[in-house]
Amino acid sequence: MVDLTVRPMSARDADRVLAIYQAGLDSGEASFEVTAPTWAAFDATRLTAHRFVAVDGHGTILGWVAVTPTSNRPVYAGVVEHSVYVDPVARGRGVGRLLLDTLITSTEAAGIWTIQSGVFPENTASLALHQRAGFRVIGVRERVGRHHDRWRDVVLLERRSPTIV
Repeated sequence: MVDLTVRPMSARDADRVLAIYQAGLDSGEASFEVTAPTWAAFDATRLTAHRFVAVDGHGTILGWVAVTPTSNRPVYAGVVEHSVYVDPVARGRGVGRLLLDTLITSTEAAGIWTIQSGVFPENTASLALHQRAGFRVIGVRERVGRHHDRWRDVVLLERRSPTIV
């Protein structure tokens, strides 16, 4: 993690954030989506207070993390779903962990008690990253959706805050 910092994501980061998103989608192991959204769509669905980018010493964005609410019902106000994406050239350098640690700090400070995500079981690097960051496997949704003409399972993960009771 030499020379890595995290800062809030802003509109000026749009092109780089969406390019990293698309690279993840192109891998076929990141999401059911196949095309990154427009910045307007991305911006409209992610909570501004919990969007971050990791940058290197040159200011190059190497990854991002963001959350969406899971529901608009008040009872679920403390539950969010997150996405974390790392540029393929920066994988294995601690970028994902730094982003998740920042997200956890941010969401707990805001009173959010659960962060959840769904990961394809073939994405073993993401599953390992999440488990190292304190996420646990809740279960597997089998054949929950079709992706590139095949049924895919999704591993459900969550991290419950130990400080918000």
